[in-house]
Amino acid sequence: MSDKTAPRCQLRLEWIHGYRGHQCRNNLFYTAGKELVYFVAGVGVVYNTRDHTQKFYLGHNDDIISLALHPDKVLVATGQVGAEPYVCVWDTYAMQTVSILRDGHTHGVACLAFDSDGQRLVSVGLDAKNQLCVWDWRRGRVLATATGHSDRIFDVVWDPVQSSRLVSCGVKHIKFWTLCGNALTPKRGVFGKTGDLQTILCVAAAKDELTYAGALNGDVYVWRGVTLVRTVQAAHGAGIFSMHAGDEGFATGGRDGCVRLWDAGFKPITRIDLREAEHGYKGLSVRSVCWRGDRVLAGTQDSEIFEVMVRDRDKPLLLMQGHSEGELWALALHPKQPVAVTGSDDRSVRLWSLPDHTLLARCNMEEAVRSVAFNHDGSQLALGMKDGSFTVLRVRDMTEVVHIKDRKEVIHELKFSPDGGLLAVGSNDGLVDVYAVAQRYKKVGECGRSQSFITHLDWSVDGRFLQTNDGAGEQLVYRMPAGKLVPREEAMGTHWVTWTGVLGAEVSGICPKYSSLTPVNSVDANYSSAVLVTGDDHGLVKLFRFPCLKRGAKFKKYIGHSAHVTNVRWSSDLQWVLSTGGADHALFQWRFLPEGVMDGVLEPLLQEGYADSNSGESDSDVSDVPELDSDIEQEAQTSYERQVYKEDLPQLRKKLIGSLKRQKAPEEGLRLQFVHGYRGFDCRNNLFYSQTGEVVYHVAAVAIVYNRLQHSQKFYLGHDDDILSLTVHPLKDYVASAQVGRDPAIHVWDISTLKCLSLLKGHHSRGVCALEFTADGKSLISVGIDEFHSITIWDWRKGERLAKARGHKDKIFVVKSNPLRTDKLVTVGIKHIKFWQHSGGGLTFRRGIFGNLGKQETMMSACYGRSEDLAFSGAANGDIYIWKDTALIKTLKAHDGPVFAMCSLDKGFVSGGKDGVVALWDDMFERCLKTYAVKRAALSPSSKGLLLEDNPSIRALTLGHGRVLLGTRNGEVLEIDKSGPMTLLVQGHMEGEVWGLAAHPLLPVCATVSDDRSLRLWELSTNHRMVAVRKLKKGGRCCAFSPDGKALAVGLNDGSFLVVNADTLEDMLTFHHRRQLIADIRFSPGAGKYLAVASHDSFVDIYNVLTSKRVGICKGAGGYLTHLDWDARGKLLQVNTGAKQQLFFEAPRGRQQNISASELDKLDWASWTSVLGPACEGIWAGLGLVNSASLSGDRQLLATGDDFGFVKLFNFPSRGRFAKFKRYMGHSTNVTNVRWTNDDAALLTVGGADTALMIWSREPMGHKESRTLDSEESDDDTEEDGGYDSDVAREKTVDYVTKICSASIRSMTGTRPPQQHREPPPEDRPPVSRATPLPDKLLRNNVTKKKKVVEELLLDHVFGFRGFDCRNNLHYLNDGNDIVFHTAGAAVVQNLSAGTQSFYLEHTDDILCLSVNQHPKFPHVVATGQIGDISDLPALAPCIHVWDAVTKQTLSILRCPHPKGVGYVHFSATGKLLLSVGVEPQHTITVWRWQEGTRVTSQGGHSERIFVVEFRPDSDTQFVSVGIKHIKFWTLVGGSLLYKKGVVGAVEDGRMQTMLSVAFGANNLTFTGAINGDVFVWREHFLVRVVAKAHSGPVFSMYTTLRDGLIVTGGKERPTKEGGAVKLWDQEMKRCRAFQLETGQPVENVRSVCRGKGKILVGTKDGEIIEVGEKNAASNTMINGHTQGGIWGLAAHPFKDVFISASDDGTVRIWDLADKKLLNKVSLGHPAKSASYSPNGEMVCIGMENGEFLILLVNSLTVWGKRRDRSAAIQDLRFSPDNRFLAVGSIEGAVDFYDLSLGPSLNRIGYCKDIPGFVLQIDFSADSKHLQVSTSTYTRQVHEVPSGKIVTEQSVCEKITWATWTSVLGDEVLGVWPRNAEKADVNCACVSHAGLNLVTGDDFGLVKLFDFPCPEKFAKHKRYFGHSAHVTNIRFSCDDKFVISAGGSDCSLFVWRCQ
Repeated sequence: MSDKTAPRCQLRLEWIHGYRGHQCRNNLFYTAGKELVYFVAGVGVVYNTRDHTQKFYLGHNDDIISLALHPDKVLVATGQVGAEPYVCVWDTYAMQTVSILRDGHTHGVACLAFDSDGQRLVSVGLDAKNQLCVWDWRRGRVLATATGHSDRIFDVVWDPVQSSRLVSCGVKHIKFWTLCGNALTPKRGVFGKTGDLQTILCVAAAKDELTYAGALNGDVYVWRGVTLVRTVQAAHGAGIFSMHAGDEGFATGGRDGCVRLWDAGFKPITRIDLREAEHGYKGLSVRSVCWRGDRVLAGTQDSEIFEVMVRDRDKPLLLMQGHSEGELWALALHPKQPVAVTGSDDRSVRLWSLPDHTLLARCNMEEAVRSVAFNHDGSQLALGMKDGSFTVLRVRDMTEVVHIKDRKEVIHELKFSPDGGLLAVGSNDGLVDVYAVAQRYKKVGECGRSQSFITHLDWSVDGRFLQTNDGAGEQLVYRMPAGKLVPREEAMGTHWVTWTGVLGAEVSGICPKYSSLTPVNSVDANYSSAVLVTGDDHGLVKLFRFPCLKRGAKFKKYIGHSAHVTNVRWSSDLQWVLSTGGADHALFQWRFLPEGVMDGVLEPLLQEGYADSNSGESDSDVSDVPELDSDIEQEAQTSYERQVYKEDLPQLRKKLIGSLKRQKAPEEGLRLQFVHGYRGFDCRNNLFYSQTGEVVYHVAAVAIVYNRLQHSQKFYLGHDDDILSLTVHPLKDYVASAQVGRDPAIHVWDISTLKCLSLLKGHHSRGVCALEFTADGKSLISVGIDEFHSITIWDWRKGERLAKARGHKDKIFVVKSNPLRTDKLVTVGIKHIKFWQHSGGGLTFRRGIFGNLGKQETMMSACYGRSEDLAFSGAANGDIYIWKDTALIKTLKAHDGPVFAMCSLDKGFVSGGKDGVVALWDDMFERCLKTYAVKRAALSPSSKGLLLEDNPSIRALTLGHGRVLLGTRNGEVLEIDKSGPMTLLVQGHMEGEVWGLAAHPLLPVCATVSDDRSLRLWELSTNHRMVAVRKLKKGGRCCAFSPDGKALAVGLNDGSFLVVNADTLEDMLTFHHRRQLIADIRFSPGAGKYLAVASHDSFVDIYNVLTSKRVGICKGAGGYLTHLDWDARGKLLQVNTGAKQQLFFEAPRGRQQNISASELDKLDWASWTSVLGPACEGIWAGLGLVNSASLSGDRQLLATGDDFGFVKLFNFPSRGRFAKFKRYMGHSTNVTNVRWTNDDAALLTVGGADTALMIWSREPMGHKESRTLDSEESDDDTEEDGGYDSDVAREKTVDYVTKICSASIRSMTGTRPPQQHREPPPEDRPPVSRATPLPDKLLRNNVTKKKKVVEELLLDHVFGFRGFDCRNNLHYLNDGNDIVFHTAGAAVVQNLSAGTQSFYLEHTDDILCLSVNQHPKFPHVVATGQIGDISDLPALAPCIHVWDAVTKQTLSILRCPHPKGVGYVHFSATGKLLLSVGVEPQHTITVWRWQEGTRVTSQGGHSERIFVVEFRPDSDTQFVSVGIKHIKFWTLVGGSLLYKKGVVGAVEDGRMQTMLSVAFGANNLTFTGAINGDVFVWREHFLVRVVAKAHSGPVFSMYTTLRDGLIVTGGKERPTKEGGAVKLWDQEMKRCRAFQLETGQPVENVRSVCRGKGKILVGTKDGEIIEVGEKNAASNTMINGHTQGGIWGLAAHPFKDVFISASDDGTVRIWDLADKKLLNKVSLGHPAKSASYSPNGEMVCIGMENGEFLILLVNSLTVWGKRRDRSAAIQDLRFSPDNRFLAVGSIEGAVDFYDLSLGPSLNRIGYCKDIPGFVLQIDFSADSKHLQVSTSTYTRQVHEVPSGKIVTEQSVCEKITWATWTSVLGDEVLGVWPRNAEKADVNCACVSHAGLNLVTGDDFGLVKLFDFPCPEKFAKHKRYFGHSAHVTNIRFSCDDKFVISAGGSDCSLFVWRCQ
């Protein structure tokens, strides 16, 4: 009985004993129907306690580890482990999948939680970063992701009130998250002093931002916001694992075995101790609680589920029990009763009742149990242990009979003999011991021939033999009881009581076909039903027929267990199968449904919807293997792989070409006019009518729209490789087509305009073979040809993927969407049909059930019927299968051979098959109403061609306009009128490569010959049709007309050739002289006397045509020949060989000639098809072969065809490498031949594998249509320089470093203060000391006033604007009353009239760009983008903030894919989309829907810096990007971007420049500002004119005014009478008016312009913001700032609200704090490094970088004195409090003292030496006698003044009172150094005049406020953001009202108000 089919019987899962309690939590809930939902192994279980029934959800393929209940309590979400884990959302009533969420995590999904309205789901991964994902789960879309924490996260929960707030907790942390845009921003919980930092195991959230968290020590921590406010001590005795927030309050469960209930305010209600309960035990630990009404559920670590009635809380009910953690291997069934026994590594043995599904008894052993066996009557039970011992128990009372230990290794198998007399015990020592039961288990034998451990034992029926399996794969038989080995022959024919061995002929079918290892752990045979059940390592339980002798037998398979199924057994009455899981330690009970119960119809099991309950091959019960149709076989094996995909070409080309000088491209162009061909040989359903009755189909890489009435064609040319599938939208106005590719694109395009509407990419590989729109037209379904034949559903307008699934392992031919239910679809293909349901982000399927009505056939076509559950499929055997729901209800014969096409009508169906017949049917396929056979005789005279053969195979059918349209395998498109006549519309060659092509010398006719064994003549005039065809006995590769056009020569692939009459195609003569194919054939010019025939045998034979004799042979070629040309006189032949030789032979004799290059130029050729030689050097692109070339009759244009499917035009001759060209896409892979027609008006091209003949018309220069249809100009002109400007060059190379990566700004050495070792003080002083108290550390000024502690700093004003490397970052807000700009990390809104500022400070690093939304719906919405680093710290990822300029509310945060930072942002016309571009090398352009935080698309923009990307002011889809030598015009189509490069060629002397700015005009005009000062004007993407020298230097900024269309430009230009750096232009940029800007000195370099009402706002490179009136041209400065370079010197006036700053920009500026303005400014000509006021405020001293210092008088800012005693920078300088001395500290490690009393001569009277490193800060003591110096080696020293002697006594130092304190070193300020100081330093500090506070500035850009003194390490502080990386200096103002901080790299001064 070698039946290879699957058995007809089935299993159905009936019960699972177990609950997953270990390593999981919060996974047990009440559903709305009061059922329990939980999970075990890979199964979701819904348990009805009232009926004691279970339902199962089987949508997972590995262990489930997390579960969340939806607020409606009907839906649940479950998450699993695995390499590609997913989340399923499913319905607990219907047990249906609602959504599948994939691709969010790796490793596993550890926690899940729904938000309060159930719309969103959060999941946490098991990966190293514990990734958080927030899902829109219904759509299967990720809304936001973030790195969760560096350690495990245990629980996550949403805030019940605030929908954007979440809390997560885990190992030693709790985090509070905010969801904004697509960003999740965490704040760490602050434990403070209230509680210990410890692991938090669970959390629950309540209103008012209250969070309750269960901690490891048993406390409950209560948080408000992010702060711990109180703790509930000892809520449990140990860790709290679970917390459930119910309607009445909270329930908690812990490791102490208690459940506690709390009210809504978290006050205790009651405590339930499960350890004390009836079934309780020591060590019981609660992992999950759920409280609902009067019931509480508790799930334990050891897999029990308790239910407690609150009133009856001392009587918990035990609802479910299972084995606890540890592997479960032992399983045996009682021989008489329906009882099973299991034993596990948890050391328990349990007896289960099968009918009642309950636990009967449980007994705990000393040791882990690995095997069990009942004796023959079930009275005794033997247990094999892990330590090598075994025990026998009495079943009645479970008492021990005997315990024996003879072995050391685990006992894996034991069995009693059939009569119960002997017990065989097999151990891992490889021995089987035999014991006599009656003799108190005395050992009577030993079987010892196994080399390895014993795995299985079986007794023979008579008890004489024992069969063993061992780990080495040996099957042995022993005689009993002695244990002697029996030879195999003798054991033949033995009957075995049981068969549980996995080895032997009887079960060889359980192994897969080609694997040697068996993954099967256990089998058990059911003799009476002849079935075998197996359990394997993949978690599957399978049914086979028994015996199953042939490998690879068919089976039915059942999922549920997660990893290993360790054991399977039949019950004694064969009603059930039991299986045990190893790791999941669950016992599954399956009901056996024998064949009789089934009546041949498979009942659709619950199982069945999921991951096939039946095996892949076993769905049909009819068992012969159907023969595959040859066409289908061939198609199923077609590989569409490419060596090089089109996507790879640009990169490859860049490498090759480098920067050579290249010959120019030709002026003329080509336009595709007509294509002969239709792809029918491996595609189907690819032919449709459009709305207007045009015919849409495809061939090669072209989609064709054919007009039947005019016999003309339009083309969609967006594809760049073979189109494999095409479908039309239900409204028949749009088409979707898809192609081959590494990442194959699907284009959706408009039939009338041929514009691409959407481009879908990123979810398929290799190619897309089937497409289908849903009936509502909103979604598109695509099927890939990757190995899984993935199915993807798209929202095609948005370009978003809605769902994705693996389709089938074999090819899918067709996908059809259900017209009545858009969420249902069917796929058919090789041996399968699947019915799919789209749910959320996933797809689930059910297989078609064939039952015994039909065999499992390959299906080729499908369609739906009148009702939603009827479907019809056409099979490979010619039958039509009719399906209701998923079951086959009928089959009927429709065609001979496969049914390739079918389509439904209003009242019936039409089908077409390989037999060439079209049949019309009624609506249930009951009668065939009419048939049409496709025959030559039926063709109407108006046909545009001829049928190659009768009854061609039909591949596509469609109906419309009263006709049937059909496509054949032979490449013909026909139309059948319902009344009968057929018209052939277009046709092409059949499958096979087309190489031969010849143009008629006199008429518009050409000939082609192909591997499809046909020779065809085509008419090229407007008739475009095939006029003659002849079948050949062999395929051909070349053909040629005689010069008079009467004869046609054809070279065939077998080495023969024939000459036929060019009209009738009848033979004139044939020759067969060669063995290999004829590659080229040519008549000599003139009279055509000779015929030259070149073959792959590397000879050219020359024949005399008239005498029909061979007259010469050309020898000497070093390879096969490829091309052949005659010279004009007919005396010389030019030959190309495959070895790239160009050879010349004299005709007719055939002698080889050597011709020099100079002579070659003089020769006149009759034709030129050579691809070699100096005249063709430029046509080789270095990649791929050039297959053919053809020179036009006027010798101007050389056309070539290459292996990449490109047709190219070159100027001839084409000298020098890599000449430029125009190239045209149309053919897909290789263009095999190109020829100009006799009058040069058109070019003919044939594609190899794509079978198409294309006709291109030649378009003269300047022909407008051709310009727009011209495909890509050759390549980037790398050698052309785009111009140079120093500012642009600097900006091009800027590297944006994030704060966190920035190194210290000073080069320090030594150990930082927190790491320095400190001596402890000698002894603590007594509390009351007789000694005099220590003097104050610091002189308290104005002591009379109350000493005020500063509590808080508020940013009050910023002096600065980032102009030096940003542009267009300055805008008017609300009608020009306010302006918004940015500097450092702050965005500033300034009111122009009041001069007050407000700030947006949410950025974490420097802002690089800013844009304002112009749409009235979004008033004052601003977007700003910052620097960042996509490192491990997600908080530092570059991001864009969208915010409201009035409220400063963040509206959305967009975490970006730009790795280094966001260089530019811009809103679209409707304000809904936002564009951003990165500053990384790829310069990625991204489009966002900013309100939702979703990324629409991202694409690399350009290899060099992109400066600006802006939407057209009237568009949401079109935008322009400009940058270094680049301008691109982009269109957003669906979810993808398409671009056209700007074409410069049309304007005289137009050269591509570096473009810096862009503006827009009406009628599709675009203006771009160039580096050389020109403005380029573009219409669409063509340059139409140049506004020369709009500015004399680069045009940095342009602004389009929306209300009147005027354009403002800003650039680099010296002000003159006519010119200026800002100009206002009319709408066409023809006239302009210049503005000269004045700010005290002329403004030359403008970076930003903006126009409001009558005013122009200007931002300069020097950081000024100026407003210019349009009428009076008056400038008004709004903002001043230092220009590029750090600000180092900072000093506050001793008694006025004034301060001074000194910068690397060489200026000193005095600022007014009260009026917030610049008072005065001096240019010093050198970078300044330090500044200080004299105590009387009359002088100020400035230290310079070159070592000089100056003293200026404050009032006049004139120099009072200056000195230069040092050659390196002056770091700090101070006047002594008594105004006598000036101390000057320098980088040279010295402080010099100068005497001021002697006047401006500045005599040096002393200096401090022995200063290690350089000086950082210096401070005088109040009495001017001492000076403290802090140095770059982290040391602080005190020196005497003016001698400079160092003071070493600690006691002296401690008594000094200091006048000021700016040192960052010293014990008093140790606390300012942060923990992470190894990366960056604290740069500056200042103590307030009141002496109570200290402010610091550091390299992280933070300003921090401390109490003074702060001697404790890591002191508490408040921190303030705003500056970029380095804060260089900081000061309190004279009365502590303000703090001023200076920025290093951000050139900004921040003024903070003290509170």
